[in-house]
Amino acid sequence: MQIDRDELLKEGYLILRDVIPPDELESLRSGYELMVERQRKIWAQERKPDDRPGGVWESSAQPRLHLHQSPLADLVDQQTANTVEIWLHENTQGVSSQLLGVPDAAVTEMMMMCSPVNDRGPAAWHRDLHPIDTAPLQGYIDDIQETGPRYVQWNISLYDDDVLWVVPGSHLRINTDEENQQLLGDPRVPLPGSVQTHLKAADGVVYILPILHWGSNYSTKLRRTIHGGFSTHTQYPNLNYTKHLSATAQETFGRWAERSTRMPDYTESALRATIEKDAPAYDAALEKLHPGRGEKGVMLTSVFLCKAALFVYLNRANRDLQGVPDNLRHRADSAHPTTLNWGPEFADRFSKKEAEILWERFRTLDAKLQADREHFFPGFQSGPMRYHFNEMPADFGARDFTASWD
Repeated sequence: MQIDRDELLKEGYLILRDVIPPDELESLRSGYELMVERQRKIWAQERKPDDRPGGVWESSAQPRLHLHQSPLADLVDQQTANTVEIWLHENTQGVSSQLLGVPDAAVTEMMMMCSPVNDRGPAAWHRDLHPIDTAPLQGYIDDIQETGPRYVQWNISLYDDDVLWVVPGSHLRINTDEENQQLLGDPRVPLPGSVQTHLKAADGVVYILPILHWGSNYSTKLRRTIHGGFSTHTQYPNLNYTKHLSATAQETFGRWAERSTRMPDYTESALRATIEKDAPAYDAALEKLHPGRGEKGVMLTSVFLCKAALFVYLNRANRDLQGVPDNLRHRADSAHPTTLNWGPEFADRFSKKEAEILWERFRTLDAKLQADREHFFPGFQSGPMRYHFNEMPADFGARDFTASWD
């Protein structure tokens, strides 16, 4: 498939035709519809007493299947193996590798977005960022401009789909004043300069987060749109489904899983280097985590490590999490591999004393990531907070961070 990486880097998205080969479309529709039926049975069983009989299927504005997570992952079989195999196709995995500039991009999530049972109207414009546990927007912009994206996200339609809108180029800038005013007034209408992605069946749109995007209308019109992304690593807690895949696919998932299991070890090495005030070891660990990143990229990874250190501290030195804001409390109990938060089990690699020392090392950087008081910018997946939405620390880079240990 012919692609233009420069166009992706400039606009933040590409629309690609016939991502699904024409001779595979009908069988893929059948495979995914079987998975939808299996997921609907799970949701019906999981519903709470006051829920509708169908549970999530009847209550969600956008029911989503997560093929990579239990219990649905355990229900993949020979009839539905193609719902996973499509993620290894040259038109998806191959294209993603080219766009990321890496030899072997790994799928991070395998989902499907479905139409609701009742018209639910539009969602709100947003960027997939919540700076309280990721990083300010400018950090992503700097890294993308310097070296390219670390992650690309896909929508691939099994039926015609025009739900997604994007603002071209918004992945490389903060919101304009005009955008902020409109988002504060009504975040559910088209933004100036926005583009509707008209996908025919089998087409795909691939885009760089943190582009501004919008789910414009969640209606009952049949929607079965494959959704997920690619990076260099993720977590694979359940690979039971791979036994139903081709030998090549099994080998590929095994390779990705083995590579991904090294990432928590590299993260631990970086954090222990911080405890020991060993700047060369810290630099070496960052190169293993994100090879080839420039100065801005190293700083973005350092911010991710700052968040990881915070979650280690919350889970080890402050296990009851008393006094921790709610929007941090639930993050401390979950994992987010893209930003090097490996979850509560990872925190157990450190003693309480080590967690306290680790957080002391990162306090200077954490303080520079915060404002004096709570504030808010629209278009983010967060409410008001002290952490900066847009600005990275001024005149403070990775070298300044390691120097701050002394």
